[in-house]
Amino acid sequence: MEWMQGLDASHVTGVPGLSRAAQLKALGNGVVPQQAEAAIRHLLARAQGARAAA
Repeated sequence: MEWMQGLDASHVTGVPGLSRAAQLKALGNGVVPQQAEAAIRHLLARAQGARAAA
């Protein structure tokens, strides 16, 4: 699942002692970095548009 989220291999699955269920929970609750970047870009564009209109 890590590769689908754009994370390095073993980012979560390489943690010693972490059960498979805990790994899936950690990865399932994570924010995909690409989604976070898209959200920030969208918010910045809206903020810049609001300033230009004012």
